[in-house]
Amino acid sequence: MYLISIITATYNSCSELLETYKSLSSQTLDNWEWLVTDDCSSDSTYQLLQEISEKDQRVKVFKNAVNSGAAVARNSSLSHAKGEFIAFIDSDDCWLPNKLEKQVAFMRDSIDFSFTAYTLIDHCGESINKTVDATQTGFFTYEDMLRKKATLGCSTVMLRRNAFSDITMPLLRTGQDYATWLKLLKSGKNAYLLNEILTCYRIMPNSISRNKLKKAKRQWQIYREVEKLPFIKAVTCFAYYAWRAVFRKS
Repeated sequence: MYLISIITATYNSCSELLETYKSLSSQTLDNWEWLVTDDCSSDSTYQLLQEISEKDQRVKVFKNAVNSGAAVARNSSLSHAKGEFIAFIDSDDCWLPNKLEKQVAFMRDSIDFSFTAYTLIDHCGESINKTVDATQTGFFTYEDMLRKKATLGCSTVMLRRNAFSDITMPLLRTGQDYATWLKLLKSGKNAYLLNEILTCYRIMPNSISRNKLKKAKRQWQIYREVEKLPFIKAVTCFAYYAWRAVFRKS
């Protein structure tokens, strides 16, 4: 069986974290390790993680020395990964029980980068009847993702570790997952969509990712400062991004 290293950064998420863990422990494929790095939470998140790890040896807990952001926390977890596959899950999201089994089977021996469709839930865990990446098929290239032709949710991604020389995330406070996918796709790989809903993405009221203006500024920053796109190409890609943000269906 393949070992899957599950990567999580967490900060003040004690109220959702146990539900996330339960979705991992309910997986039909159980050969995984959960590598969680706490980013100096001020609530009982770290203590809860320690309690979980004492009961489940597959759970490994780490802690940043100072609050440093999700990229630093995820990179800390990645530095300890031993699995053939790398999967990501945010500390307030959940997986359906067959997520890992289906995604590993989908990738088999030929796919190095995959992601799945997902559904949105509110902060109480109730469905808001919206799905993402559920109506598309096939694969997506670097150029496709510059234009945001798929959303590619972080908690849905799985990578074959030895297919990439560097999986670490750029040190951005927000948008580091999208910047990572671009970095990996720029190597010539494609991101293949398993268009089954296998992940529940929780919408939190204070989430940075829900602020449209901040998301737009982050997108432009990635185009110009991280990807270093020429101005005209950056404007073109941003226009695609903005149009899809307004008009895209599920």
